[in-house]
Amino acid sequence: MAAKRRILFLGETYRADAITWITGLKEFGHFEVYTWEMRNVERGWRRWLRFAEYLWAVNEVRKAISAYKPHMVIAERTTSFGYLAARSGHHPIAVAQQGRTDIWPNKSIIKPLKKAMQRYCFKHADLLHSWGPVMTSYMLSRAVPRHKILELPKGIDLRKFYAAPATKPFDKIRAIVTRSMAAEYRHAVILEAFSLLKKKGIDFELVLVGSGPLKNLLEQYADDLGITQQVVFTGIVPNTELPALLKEANIYISMPLSEGVSASLFEAMATSNYPIVADLEGNKSWIEHGVNGYLVPVDDSGHLAESIMAVWSDQQKLKEALHTNFQFVQNHVSYEKNMKLIADKYHSMIDEFYKRT
Repeated sequence: MAAKRRILFLGETYRADAITWITGLKEFGHFEVYTWEMRNVERGWRRWLRFAEYLWAVNEVRKAISAYKPHMVIAERTTSFGYLAARSGHHPIAVAQQGRTDIWPNKSIIKPLKKAMQRYCFKHADLLHSWGPVMTSYMLSRAVPRHKILELPKGIDLRKFYAAPATKPFDKIRAIVTRSMAAEYRHAVILEAFSLLKKKGIDFELVLVGSGPLKNLLEQYADDLGITQQVVFTGIVPNTELPALLKEANIYISMPLSEGVSASLFEAMATSNYPIVADLEGNKSWIEHGVNGYLVPVDDSGHLAESIMAVWSDQQKLKEALHTNFQFVQNHVSYEKNMKLIADKYHSMIDEFYKRT
């Protein structure tokens, strides 16, 4: 029996996206996957330590390549690990753009440096992953050749995230939010919208899943708004328990400041929750306003409250949207199907590279 092909993954292995990617390559591509990541977490003053690490990180990556002898290197983010992969000199390499542009935050003083790192990555990577159309458009606008781009979401595990529309409860609004409780996800705006619903006498339950730096403040804010009895803060929930919470809900809400390709949105669609999401380019790739979901301006709690009421007042239209989204996810966002395609692409790249050498 031939030895398994080896992949070196450069990225933050604790992140759900990374775990999904690595696990899929093992399960559907039968790869051996080794990992390398930086030591310093990119938060606050430690962000500077992170960038100082780049001074010797390329050599460390080359040492990892020498030790593991991978057939291929893959990396997440075109502005960090992807740059290191490109600098390593190894081929073939595939790099995934994780955000709409990967240049974040917009006002960062190191933005010019990130742009330069991304240009280098775009030029030297053999394959660039675009998880959705908004990322492809950005890459093309930066003169990336179309043949180097693979546009395909990793997908979600439909063995876990699965609930047909007919199984949903419609006794009252049961809304769910599954984004991290950080400032950019605007949970406060969502709480304000539901306080407006309460003032109108509308019955609801709002479940906020997970945790984050603003959790305590948000709990206090819910109390200040007088909606504590209708809001559930679950705290940190294992990924294995998330499908059950989504199955109990009927409306999914997400109001971030920026969005690339959201696995959380796909999970909600697969479990038949009506999506009411921020009016951002990343969401417009999947949601047509008023057809299979609602697009709401960011930071507009009044508009969000009105959208929730509009959705709930037209149950027939709501249920039709659930069926549309459920079928879309089955056909286009299956983790098993998409990861098999990605793994096959990697195998063909390795075959082609070693045939040339």
